[in-house]
Amino acid sequence: MRYYLDTNMLVFILLYTDEIHRDVFEIIDDSSNTFYVSSIVVKEIIHLHKRGIIREKRFRTTSDVLNAMKNAGIEVKLLNENHLLQYAGMDINTDEHNDPNDHAIIAQSISDKIPLISSDHKFKYYISQGLELIFNKR
Repeated sequence: MRYYLDTNMLVFILLYTDEIHRDVFEIIDDSSNTFYVSSIVVKEIIHLHKRGIIREKRFRTTSDVLNAMKNAGIEVKLLNENHLLQYAGMDINTDEHNDPNDHAIIAQSISDKIPLISSDHKFKYYISQGLELIFNKR
């Protein structure tokens, strides 16, 4: 099966596997599954690294982080016009969830009809709009 990973899940896979619930870990550990991240997630990871939020000795450079993703078999999917059209048509819950990066990641998952794995409670709002969410209970 194919899955998108949200930014928090990518960080957990690369750094903090103890933050991954056993049900989700079974999905991640299954070698028959394929994992993707949006190019938006990569942008967020680069930003976190440059700000010093990702501080791991083996990730001295941003390239180290990107290589770790590649070595883990995680493929980057570029945001495209179909994703942007999905984003444009979404009902955005700006009172509770005002993060345009998250909205683009959610739109990409909905548009591609690929489940999204995340620990973000706010993503549940978008299930009624077609998001198939695999929630990582921390």
